[in-house]
Amino acid sequence: MDTKEMDNAPRSPTRHYWRKLWSDVRKDWDLYIALIPGVAFLLLFKYTPMYGVVIAFQDFNIFSGIADSPWVGLEHFARLFQSPKFAQVFWNTLIISVLKIVLLFPLPILLAILMNELTKMWFKRPVQTIIYMPHFLSWVIVSGLFIDLLSINGGLVNRIIEWFGGEPIKFFLDNSVFRWLLVGTAGWKEAGWGTIVYLAALSSIDPQLYEAAKMDGANKFRQIWHITLPGLVPVILLMFILRLGHMLEAGTEQILVMYNPVVYNVSDVIGTYVYRTGLGEQNYSFSAAVGLFESVVGFILIMSGNYISRRTLNRGVW
Repeated sequence: MDTKEMDNAPRSPTRHYWRKLWSDVRKDWDLYIALIPGVAFLLLFKYTPMYGVVIAFQDFNIFSGIADSPWVGLEHFARLFQSPKFAQVFWNTLIISVLKIVLLFPLPILLAILMNELTKMWFKRPVQTIIYMPHFLSWVIVSGLFIDLLSINGGLVNRIIEWFGGEPIKFFLDNSVFRWLLVGTAGWKEAGWGTIVYLAALSSIDPQLYEAAKMDGANKFRQIWHITLPGLVPVILLMFILRLGHMLEAGTEQILVMYNPVVYNVSDVIGTYVYRTGLGEQNYSFSAAVGLFESVVGFILIMSGNYISRRTLNRGVW
């Protein structure tokens, strides 16, 4: 084979990939250097701890360490799926997560659209600050705030209820109310912060589209329906698919500081269950098995959500 034939021969896809990558690195070397801290953070804090997942398949002893702890295979997973307690915890997690998705996921979208319609900056900026502010409060502070407001002994809300002739409500002790309390406080704390992504997406919509719609006689509702919402669809899909990955998370930090043994039946979720069994009972292997199960389900949900989005809407995260 002569030199000309060798040049015309098909290149290996792997070799072509690495040649192109090296060309990109030489062209934008400064950007790749800036990428190093982020990659190092992921490797150090996200991938390196994954080695500890092996204790889910061991009878882990903190004094023996991972290397010397005996292997038990899938024993902890069998115990997990046979436990009636875990069935209740799993059901609670699904209910709270679905309630938060159905009721709270559309809330930042609605707030972003309303904020986008505000034209007076002297009014818009203070409103943005007010709705963002709860995000910066820890759940410990938020919990204390709502305990004071909703307390059955002198709480402002119950005082108002009594003033109108009603009976005080045990918000933190009533199984029929506590889940709604979790959803409501989560919405109050995070809805405003969630609008940032959608406001950024709204700023990329061409203003000329709205001008053309006005000339055609479209009112505000028509403009939102036919221009604003279609412009938000890619971001909405992205945020929804990512939210599916946290389906079994259900707000562990929030629940830990707000629940109590009286409402365990309706509020004990996988995260709190792992916390109690892992740290409270020092059953590290079993809690690792529960955590691994949660992560695998989250991964499957993300992949499934992206696949369904690709098949039905021709859009996805990747």
